[in-house]
Order: sequence, then C-alpha cells, then structure tokens
Amino acid sequence: MSRLRGTALRLTVLVGESHLHRSRPLYTEVVHRAHAAGLAGASVFRGIEGFGASSVIHTARLLSLGEDLPVAVVVVDTAERIRAFLPRLEDLPGLGPVLLEECEVVRFGPAKGPDGAGATDGDGEAAR
Repeated sequence: MSRLRGTALRLTVLVGESHLHRSRPLYTEVVHRAHAAGLAGASVFRGIEGFGASSVIHTARLLSLGEDLPVAVVVVDTAERIRAFLPRLEDLPGLGPVLLEECEVVRFGPAKGPDGAGATDGDGEAAR
C-alpha cells in the first residue's frame, strides 16, 4: 500500500447494489481488484436514493422495496497508478459512470494511535 500526500486522483465507480460479477457484488469485485493492484485505498458508499441511465428512481425509503440502491466505490491514489488501474475495470459488465477527479490528500491515516503512541500502517511501520 502506498502513502499519499499532495495531488492525487479520485476514481469513483457507480454501480447498482444488486449488480453481480461471478456471483459476488460488483462493488466488491472493484474493491478487490484495487487492493490486488496495490492502490492506496478504496471505500464503498451505499446511496439512499438515486437514478441512472434507466431513469428508474431507486430509494431506501420505508415504503419502497429499497432494491438495487446506488453504490459508489471510491479509490484514491496517484494519477499514474489510477490511470494504470482503469484497464482492470474494462471486463466488468454493469458498471455505471466511471469518474476521475483531481484531489489533494492532506492526511493519510491516523497520526497517533488510540493510546497516543505513534500509529503503524498494519505492517508494523510507523505511519507518516
């Protein structure tokens, strides 16, 4: 995993919650591919309402079924690493918009652990 600071690129992949790739959620496949590529980080955010190309509104409101809610997979790393990762998404059917946005990373990970001591990055190395 790489440490980030300064200019980065944010990749956002929008999918439907019920979309699958080989019997697992499509958003999970994107996260696992980003992890295998060694990218700095990825998160999945579940939307509460939205619509896409079908123009059908999907919602989590109590009176609706709440099926196929919008999901955003957000991946952040250097522009070079994100652009090199994009071809790994090409074979995934059912992807919605794939967005790229320049961003600035001002902090990556905790500066200190919960006990006040210097945090580590999971591999025992001090976080910077």
